[in-house]
Amino acid sequence: MVELRGCDPPKNLDEYRDVFVYVQHKNGKIERGSQEMLGMGRELADKLEEKLVGIMVGSNLEKVADEAANYNCDTVIGIESPDLKSFSSVAFSHFISETVESYKPNIFLMSGTREGRDLVSRIAIRCNTGVAADCIELDADKQNRLLIAWRPSFGDKTIDQILCRKHRPQMITSRPGSYRLPEKNRRKDVKIDIRKVNVPDRMKTVKVLEFRPKEALDLTTAKTVVSGGLGLGKPEGFKYLEQLANELGGVVGASRPVVDLGWIPYDHQVGQTGRTVRPNLYVAAGISGKIQHLVGMKDSKFIVSINTDPDAEIVKYSDFYVHGNLYDVLPKLTEEISKRKSGTKRKA
Repeated sequence: MVELRGCDPPKNLDEYRDVFVYVQHKNGKIERGSQEMLGMGRELADKLEEKLVGIMVGSNLEKVADEAANYNCDTVIGIESPDLKSFSSVAFSHFISETVESYKPNIFLMSGTREGRDLVSRIAIRCNTGVAADCIELDADKQNRLLIAWRPSFGDKTIDQILCRKHRPQMITSRPGSYRLPEKNRRKDVKIDIRKVNVPDRMKTVKVLEFRPKEALDLTTAKTVVSGGLGLGKPEGFKYLEQLANELGGVVGASRPVVDLGWIPYDHQVGQTGRTVRPNLYVAAGISGKIQHLVGMKDSKFIVSINTDPDAEIVKYSDFYVHGNLYDVLPKLTEEISKRKSGTKRKA
């Protein structure tokens, strides 16, 4: 068990109540990781008999705040300004920290995105508390009003239980894809409080002139993921994975070793230091199944592995195993799926 410590703990912990969730949004939509945190936040709040509060920052927040209210929140707090249209770690953390210091939440959950990781450390330092990062499981001790968090360590060989007994709020991050998406349920008495703020000039150190999004790849929301590992033998092997993924309507993933070799960009990486995925179908081609990769995909609904080694660790986690050379299997599998799809279209 690990205990988080900070500086100058509050004298009266009973003043701190409720569960805060930072709601990250983009183009008017709440991102998956924040949806997961809202679901976990509701479970913890119910167990502790506290309220769930969603907090967001940005401009023109009415629609996204209304959407957040559909995730079982008791209250949604919006911090709004035209100057907060684009993400600013300095400005965002300033206004969130002010709200935390005045509201005094017991627990604060954040999705472990790049934005969330940036903000959580700044907020924790200002609020004199600690952070448990990349947690994979959460629970609550009702009697002591404690958040119990578990996270992997030592290359996922051990799981640490983390407590923050003396400081508030109790803060954690979890990687997107670690939890199931909650069902929408709007409470009748939900309160939406959008607060207009003025951003000081000293926080306007960076001005965004233009935003050019790159081609989106969201492994965490994909229904089908086709991943490749060192068993591919060469980077050109990914074209066979792309062909299969296209036929299945999915996306291409990868293990860390091939990403480190530069065979495919990091955005495709599945595993402890990459993305955590929960697709309906996960195809693992040429992947041995080290624990660092398994932790990122083991909760997939149906796992198919293609490997020449029947004793590979990935096989133990597979619902279906294909023993063979992936360069023989993948083209035939892609061709067969294409034929069946064409046959379905003709019948229709």
